[in-house]
Amino acid sequence: MINEIKKAVEILKNGGIILYPTDTIWGIGCDATNTKAVEKIYKIKNRKLTKSMIILLNNQNLISRYVEQVPDIAYNLIEVTDKPLTIIYSKAKNIAKNLIADDKSIAIRITTEEFTSKLLDYFRKPIVSTSANISGEKAPLNFYEISDKIKKQVDYIIKYRQNDLTKQQQSSIIKIDNNNVFKIIR
Repeated sequence: MINEIKKAVEILKNGGIILYPTDTIWGIGCDATNTKAVEKIYKIKNRKLTKSMIILLNNQNLISRYVEQVPDIAYNLIEVTDKPLTIIYSKAKNIAKNLIADDKSIAIRITTEEFTSKLLDYFRKPIVSTSANISGEKAPLNFYEISDKIKKQVDYIIKYRQNDLTKQQQSSIIKIDNNNVFKIIR
């Protein structure tokens, strides 16, 4: 696994795109601070530029680096959740401008899954995590459901967990404003 992580970090540092297993489904990823890399993902997915994407972190203490104000309830939700949870925060900062939604928000998920957590440790920046499919198509639940079209457009495909057929699911999504009011999106 460490060799895969080192190769992925090399690709990410050079503005490349990876196809990788996450704490939910397989994702397409890049350096979340690199605008050109983010553009590549929008093109691969044929996704509208107005539709933001999720970033992954592996420590809730890092959220404040990428969000102006972290509502207290966010930490409580992260602590009590027993499945992957993506939270949409207001006033994003320090990430690629084309990742920030029109309302200035950003979606962040804290991962505890072994591979993505170590990848984030080695890379030391947030990574984009968006489902490995063309926008509007069904999200693949395992590696074998990912289309060849997607596989051919990324710079590196992680070998780790390709044979894992465990049924994965997307994360829950909650939007929180700075007054601790939240809305369940998914």
